[in-house]
Amino acid sequence: MIRAKSLCKNIAIIAILLCVGLGFSQNNKQKQLESRRQELRREIQKINALRAENKSREKSQLSLIEDFNYKINVLSNLIKVTNQQANLLTRQINSNQKKITVLRDELEQLKEDYADMIVKSYKSRNQQSKVMFLLSSDDFKQAYKRLQYIKQYSEHQRQQGEIIKQKTVDLQEINVKLLEQQQEKKKLIAENRITQRSLEEERKGHQVLMASIKKNLSRYTAQIKKKQREAAKIDREIDKIIKAAIAKSNKKAGKATSSKTFALTAEEKVLASNFMANKGKLPWPVERGVVRLGYGTQRHPIDRSLTIKSNGVRIATSKGAKARAVFNGEVSEIIKLKNVNPIVMIRHGNYLTIYKNLASVYVKKGDRVTTKQSIGEVFTNPSNGETILSFTISKGFNTENPGSWIYKM
Repeated sequence: MIRAKSLCKNIAIIAILLCVGLGFSQNNKQKQLESRRQELRREIQKINALRAENKSREKSQLSLIEDFNYKINVLSNLIKVTNQQANLLTRQINSNQKKITVLRDELEQLKEDYADMIVKSYKSRNQQSKVMFLLSSDDFKQAYKRLQYIKQYSEHQRQQGEIIKQKTVDLQEINVKLLEQQQEKKKLIAENRITQRSLEEERKGHQVLMASIKKNLSRYTAQIKKKQREAAKIDREIDKIIKAAIAKSNKKAGKATSSKTFALTAEEKVLASNFMANKGKLPWPVERGVVRLGYGTQRHPIDRSLTIKSNGVRIATSKGAKARAVFNGEVSEIIKLKNVNPIVMIRHGNYLTIYKNLASVYVKKGDRVTTKQSIGEVFTNPSNGETILSFTISKGFNTENPGSWIYKM
């Protein structure tokens, strides 16, 4: 009997611990989702602000499509995250409703038991009856046991009263939490309806624009291919400069100039190590902006038969925005090519950060720069008012996804 009671007690404790663990996990997940939702909302605000700045400008069809695609993607992610939050709240609401039902049943039973004890205590409240109960014992041992029983019964009565109080408080707290969760869910659903309408408007605008583009698709495709050839040419020139910089560092260190990696001094090794240690925590190369084009190979938004090989990211920012170093380093090169806006290359040991499409440059080759130091102003296209910074991170010749390095990109 004692073993059975002990087993039931252990099972109850395990169940409580599991519920506590699950509740903590759900709360942590809810916080993560809310943080992500707020990030996406801020991203939409930035997109809208940049659109408003250039509202009077005549943008190219390609720029407009990129705008639509990016905002559609962010809105879709916002809806997805908000739905996840609402679903998690539904599970928490259901869980709390079950807890309330269980607590009410337990509280009802406890009150009944407590009422029975009060009645029994009332009937035997006479102090003389307790004394007689003790004096009628057959021996001292039995009298002692009866005295202990009276004490235990009194203590049990007190404990039951405390348990009822605590469970009543627990029930009230869960009810309050339940009401808060229900209100939060209603708020999320209402916000999601607004976001859904905004998404539908963006998709309609995208469809209208694509219908117009398809009438002259061959002309746009020719323009796209021309731009891709120009971008590839710039990338080849940058590769040549990186190759020369690697050869120079190896020659200085007395190593083979054919090496594909930088020869690092002790100081440069520390710098590279610190750069690596800050992966995912580096600041943005502009104070305020949104990613218009991500890293990697992807289908072209206008002609799906074409692919874009993006060695970095293109960031839309405000007119007059300053490009800034994402980490301590040395200006390796100021690249000036024919018909191309200036490019700054900063070396961080064996890592490089490259900032393209600058209107003016504030640094020179060999300068030491610090994190967030302004290195130039981003070029603003006078014909459409767009201010775009192209940003690349590479380890030697190999480019890396800036989204993995820059904080919350």
